[in-house]
Amino acid sequence: MSVWKKLITAVKGGVNEAAEAVVDGQALRILDQEIREAKEELRRSDTSLAQIMAKRKLAEQKVSSLTQSSSEYEAHAKAANEKGDRQLALDCAQKVMELRAQIETEQQFVDQFTRSEQDLRKNIAQAKSNIRRMEQQIDIVKATESVQKAQTAVSSRHMGANSKMKTAAESLTRIQQRQQERQAQLEAAEELAEAESGDELEKRLKEAGIAGSTSGSADDELARILGK
Repeated sequence: MSVWKKLITAVKGGVNEAAEAVVDGQALRILDQEIREAKEELRRSDTSLAQIMAKRKLAEQKVSSLTQSSSEYEAHAKAANEKGDRQLALDCAQKVMELRAQIETEQQFVDQFTRSEQDLRKNIAQAKSNIRRMEQQIDIVKATESVQKAQTAVSSRHMGANSKMKTAAESLTRIQQRQQERQAQLEAAEELAEAESGDELEKRLKEAGIAGSTSGSADDELARILGK
């Protein structure tokens, strides 16, 4: 792969990552909008279902009316035949045939509307169940998102506090080191001053038990005088 192709691939990858980041950042808003759109589609589906139900009922009513008319013409055919009017009986029978053909056609419409109604009812019920489940999941996601944001804020503040405490501890350590250095300097200066005044030598002789205090007792002093 040439350098230019690699560069183009990298740019495309960066664009995709940026787009995904935008989508992820707006995920909950997008989900809410999709749910609203799905509910709107379901409302239109409910309207379509109501229309199909109305057509099915009208077709059923027509089938019922045609069936009633067919029964009436069958009765008329029997009555005409009993009276010896065969032609009238045949005309009534012909009418019954026409009505039965209409009933068969209308019954097909009823069956089609019934199947469509059943399928649409099932699909709508499934869609509504899916939406309810999705809404529950969205509520959980929103609650989780809020909790995680709170945890992130607390963690950030905690990290900030830890950082500040670390900075303060470092400052305290530096102050203590400076104080120790200053104390060491003061002790060194004091030792130099004692050495210059001879006090250091007397101190060392006393510590070694070689020289005692210059101020003795009165007995010692009297013994020294009489010894002369």
